[in-house]
Amino acid sequence: MVERIHPAPTVIVSADDYLQNYAHDYYEWVEGVLVSLSPIHTRHDNLSIYLRNLFDTYNLHFHTIGAIKNAPFLMELDAINVKREPDLQVILPANMVNFTPTSMHGPADICIEIVSSESVKRDHGEKFFEYEAGGVQEYWIVDPLRDESRFYRRNAEGRFIPQSPDTDGNYRTPLLPGFVLHVPSLWQETLPNMLDILAMVQKMIEERGDTH
Repeated sequence: MVERIHPAPTVIVSADDYLQNYAHDYYEWVEGVLVSLSPIHTRHDNLSIYLRNLFDTYNLHFHTIGAIKNAPFLMELDAINVKREPDLQVILPANMVNFTPTSMHGPADICIEIVSSESVKRDHGEKFFEYEAGGVQEYWIVDPLRDESRFYRRNAEGRFIPQSPDTDGNYRTPLLPGFVLHVPSLWQETLPNMLDILAMVQKMIEERGDTH
């Protein structure tokens, strides 16, 4: 006998109801509809921690980031009627006027999503178009299922344009002067620890010619 799999029912709630009852409990909100998220896998969590530690350590010296937030932290794209919780949000100092202790009112400068088995379509499809339309400057997709990363940067026409790491596997962004992400480090069985991260940032400092 063929088992029928029924889709989950659509749940429609107001923005206020979402913010009060669902925002920090594995739900996002798109045009009035609740979007249920799966609990985080260990590999997903470890990648998020690694990237957060790398940004934090970089910022201790370079001071180019206003705030770094892990999920669950709300990003409200009211212009397109969407409220999402990116896995990581990087907010630059000039954008901190839109930052509050509980949410980001408007697009973060860099949004990072770490792909899980249930989020492939959402991260590569729905969120790509939402973040592009919502004004996000860069969108990074980290996919540990395929050991694949994608980097998109907003152009003057408001479109995401694919960006590539250099021949050594390093990705740089003009939004974070001096910052280097060695992409192959994302796929290591054991992710870099704090001593490794300190060495990475020291190398960034040396490349910038600033030893202070």
